[in-house]
Amino acid sequence: METITFLIDFILHVDRYLEMFVQNYGVWVYALLFLIVFVETGLVVMPFLPGDSLLFVVGALAGAELLSYPVACTVLMVAAVLGDQTNYTIGRYFGPKVFGWEQSRFFNRVAFDKAHAFYETYGGVTIIIARFMPFVRTFAPFVAGVAAMDRAKFTFFNVVGAAIWVFGICTAGYFLGSLPWVKANLDKIIWALIIVPGLLVMFGAWRSRHQKR
Repeated sequence: METITFLIDFILHVDRYLEMFVQNYGVWVYALLFLIVFVETGLVVMPFLPGDSLLFVVGALAGAELLSYPVACTVLMVAAVLGDQTNYTIGRYFGPKVFGWEQSRFFNRVAFDKAHAFYETYGGVTIIIARFMPFVRTFAPFVAGVAAMDRAKFTFFNVVGAAIWVFGICTAGYFLGSLPWVKANLDKIIWALIIVPGLLVMFGAWRSRHQKR
């Protein structure tokens, strides 16, 4: 229970935790950033870790010269690409058997179905679009693997999507993070980065099912 409480607090106050980590451990923060993004994108059992909000905060910290912008972006980019490649490989290994899995503590059936519906609608571009959508971001490469998408094609969408996601949001945080209004409302921005993409995912999944019916 304490672990769950800590994770929730970390997700909602990722800016405070990262700043504290930088002050206490210095360059080791880059290893932490790599681990968070790799696990969030590479393991289907960890879709709840911070993604968009983490990148924005990293950009803001880089803008405040607490982190190196090029080093942070490079580390995050590598983590995002390797995470998706790992997830894709896991999906290829399990294949169609996944469709028979039920909801459990280690497998979010609802998130998988949403990602699959998105993949069926948008194909390979899903890998790029999903980067900006919590939960779907974690399951999209897994679904691509289950669907036996060509690895070369997947890798192309993976790299392009990772570059747009990492550099786009980090750059936004870099230039906007120092603005007084953003500093005063950073907690609300983090909430928005979590809730708004989630609502878009649910709407997309509902629309896909409605069109099929």
